[in-house]
Amino acid sequence: MEGSIRLSAADRKTVLKAYRSGDDVQAARRAQIVLLAAHGWSLRELRAITFASFGLMLDCLRRFRVGGVAAVIGQLRRAAIVPQWLARVLAWLAQRTPRDFGFFRARWSCATLAEALAWETGTRVSPETLRRRLRLADWRWRRPRPVVGLVDPDHAAKVRQIRDLLSHLPDDETAVFQDEVDVHLNPKIGACWMPCGQQAEVVTPGNNQKCHVAGSLHWRTGTLLVSPQGRRRDTRLFLRHLDYLRARLRNYRRIHVICDNAAFHRSRAVNEYLARWQHRLELHWLPRYAPQTNPIERVWWHFHENITRNHRCSSLEQLLDQAYEWFAAQRGHFLEMRKIVAQAA
Repeated sequence: MEGSIRLSAADRKTVLKAYRSGDDVQAARRAQIVLLAAHGWSLRELRAITFASFGLMLDCLRRFRVGGVAAVIGQLRRAAIVPQWLARVLAWLAQRTPRDFGFFRARWSCATLAEALAWETGTRVSPETLRRRLRLADWRWRRPRPVVGLVDPDHAAKVRQIRDLLSHLPDDETAVFQDEVDVHLNPKIGACWMPCGQQAEVVTPGNNQKCHVAGSLHWRTGTLLVSPQGRRRDTRLFLRHLDYLRARLRNYRRIHVICDNAAFHRSRAVNEYLARWQHRLELHWLPRYAPQTNPIERVWWHFHENITRNHRCSSLEQLLDQAYEWFAAQRGHFLEMRKIVAQAA
């Protein structure tokens, strides 16, 4: 047949061993196809007995012709069998968008890539072939990580000031990293185990309810300090949290509160409050557009992972009970979050 190949006795022994006792399932399947092809089986007969696609069978035979047995049962010589059009596709993925080619899409799909490839180069491949080739090139279909495009021009100076503050804290003073977190009755959706072929369901309420919780991460001990929740993320919530910090950290003469640049952190009421308590409290500002410099953001991530994702609470009160139970159980377990400040650029 057109795809027939020949195996030497030594090669046949190696391929047969990979098929019978190899740890790599994909390599064992390729070995089976090569063994049957060496016995003179046609592609149609191979497909009938192995249920493999024509693309997989041709790929196995091409691997053998280019790289020999090692290319069939291992990951050797991938670059030698990579089609020429793949380099152009990878460049499009890295540098271009579908709109550059006239598509009304913001992101690439395999079908869109196949169509663009046909128009631009005349090369026609199926979306499934593109998907396989991209996986072989170590590209994966995953959710990207959102990042803030804006940069605070004083970013480095503010981070340096905070580091200097933390490294020269007197024994009778302390510092906390403060922030607020939203708690929604509408659950955040996260990955979970589910039977193959079935999609798990997360029940959501008809009308969402939410509240806001203000918290601070104690720099010296890693303790999480959380005040009672509020219905709004505003100055009143922030001032109640400052009162809470004064009560909880009364053993310290002075408390340095490091927080973001939210407008209600700088309101007139806050300035009047600080003027009254300036001997106990001092605010320090994180760089703008840089939530990654605040260690408590990582605490909130753990909070959502453990409590709010896919939760089954029927009321906001029930969800808050679980939230504050988690806060109580995790109070002193975040000392390692301090390294975030050291890594902030």
